[in-house]
Amino acid sequence: MSAVLEARGLAKSFHGSTVLDHIDLDLAPGSLTAIVGASGCGKTTLLRLIAGFEAPDAGTITIAGRQVASATSAVPPHRRSVGYVAQDGALFPHLTVGQNIAYGLPGSARSAAVRARVADLLETVALGGDFASRRPHQLSGGQQQRVALARALAREPDLMLLDEPFSALDTGLRATTRKAVAGLLARAGVTTLLVTHDQEEALSIADQVAVMRDGRFTQVGTPEQVYRQPANRFTAEFLGDCITLPCTVTANVADSVLGRIPVAAAEDGPATLLLRPEQLVATVVSDSGQLDAVGTVVATEFLGHDVLVTIDPTGDTGPIVLRQHSLDPPPIDAKVRIDVVGGGVVFR
Repeated sequence: MSAVLEARGLAKSFHGSTVLDHIDLDLAPGSLTAIVGASGCGKTTLLRLIAGFEAPDAGTITIAGRQVASATSAVPPHRRSVGYVAQDGALFPHLTVGQNIAYGLPGSARSAAVRARVADLLETVALGGDFASRRPHQLSGGQQQRVALARALAREPDLMLLDEPFSALDTGLRATTRKAVAGLLARAGVTTLLVTHDQEEALSIADQVAVMRDGRFTQVGTPEQVYRQPANRFTAEFLGDCITLPCTVTANVADSVLGRIPVAAAEDGPATLLLRPEQLVATVVSDSGQLDAVGTVVATEFLGHDVLVTIDPTGDTGPIVLRQHSLDPPPIDAKVRIDVVGGGVVFR
């Protein structure tokens, strides 16, 4: 089946400042795509163009096989078959939960068909019982977001747009709510585009991740691809902590202070090796085996489940910080050997 959303060459400027610079994006049916990037990079502007709140300066937007926007024409937002959930949920405070969900549905909110539809939607978002009669102020932040999602689902949109819907929630509630929402959307088979500045959020629930910088995508791929095989240094560093080391590449093997590390499709010669902290494992060596040591532990930082271990390696390389389980971390001043799990990526 063809993509539910096809964006081609989208460009947008405000007051002479370029916000989107010829963006291309496809969303497969039933998939969840996360756009992640720093504030001001153009994420929300892209969402607003797709929703129909703004018009592109160039390019086209096609939803479910129908072109809905170009530089010269635009289908109104309410005719695009798009659901939209804003950061704060945007519920009407003077209406009950049931009335909020029924808003926009054909027919009276008191009709049996609409009440049945509202009840089904509330069950879908795990808010059955008496929730239909409550007011938004009587709900938690996570419950309000689920009501907003139910309202957006009511019209059975082809595409769901989520604009940082979990950022206002507490850390624990944010994690449980996003997991619940992702599960609901997957079961409903709704194609979804999520905008977020939270890298963990994007990597944990998305089928596809698009990393944005200054109005352009630096890489689009699966969470594993963009994290493990970043196309450039910006993408690598934006998505998580990195360890960078000077190396020399020969036949797809990088020779560094950590030994010989396999790398993919790299040209021979001097380069910079990139690894993730969790790829490194430090093992304390005995006095008799110090010739195998690659460094000395100079600091540790306890993080609960994990510990950050700072190692001063032999050679001219600066300190190396690795992440490992906190049950038995190497002590400060210990001589350690560092083993690398998996391969690395090199940049020039």
